[in-house]
Amino acid sequence: MEYAAAKSTMCRQCGSNFAPAARKAPEIKMRAPREAAQPQPEPAPRAPSVFEKLEGFWQKRGSSVVECFECNAKQEVIAAASSTTCPKCSAHLDLRDYKITTSFSRAIRTHGQVYIGGKGDLSSSQVVCRTALIEGRMRGDLHCRGTATVNFSGKIAGRVSANHLLIERRCEVQFFRRVRAKSVEIRGHMTGEVIAETVVVIHRNASLEGSVTAKSISVEKGGSFSGQLIIGSGGLTQAELLPAAGSAPAAAPADSPPGLIRPLPAT
Repeated sequence: MEYAAAKSTMCRQCGSNFAPAARKAPEIKMRAPREAAQPQPEPAPRAPSVFEKLEGFWQKRGSSVVECFECNAKQEVIAAASSTTCPKCSAHLDLRDYKITTSFSRAIRTHGQVYIGGKGDLSSSQVVCRTALIEGRMRGDLHCRGTATVNFSGKIAGRVSANHLLIERRCEVQFFRRVRAKSVEIRGHMTGEVIAETVVVIHRNASLEGSVTAKSISVEKGGSFSGQLIIGSGGLTQAELLPAAGSAPAAAPADSPPGLIRPLPAT
């Protein structure tokens, strides 16, 4: 093999010089396939169907880190796995996603997603998941390690705790039990008691009615808040504002009427 622009070369076997002007062998000349001489137009890419989009949504590739429910040991698992075993305590870990469209009463403890459809009715005692989307009825306790999205108008009787709680637009939800979250974002209308570790955000045309305990609160122009507000420590509760049991009541001022007790300082 020599360069195409070479004028002379030397034979590697006998050492004689010659001009590499000979034509190449036919088998070397016809290396390209016959179809390459007349390229055909490539077909247009086909758009994925709705089923393929949903299948790709539920079956994502990659890996994620899960934490054991029993010993809190962390491990990395592939996204296609439906279950695994903790390498430390050998506990079973469920990794499946649950889509509830009818009545469902079994307890759920998974590292996947929980979706309650508009006709779904979840009445299990406890639900532990990574993320949750609530569009139907839920009558149990929900603990979400990620984002819990509520797009439902009605009443939620169970306790709800999440890393981030989102109340979507055009929904009016009432919580009977205390709601605990690291942050709360309200785009619709919510009624209940909220305890947030960081911030509570009320967007435009949204409303919150109830008591709020958080480090900060943000109400945009057009939003409304009505109720008791405690700003400061996220772990502060109403019981901590009352005097301890057995302690003497505060003394009344000298010029106050008999029987009047000095009010507690504002927080």
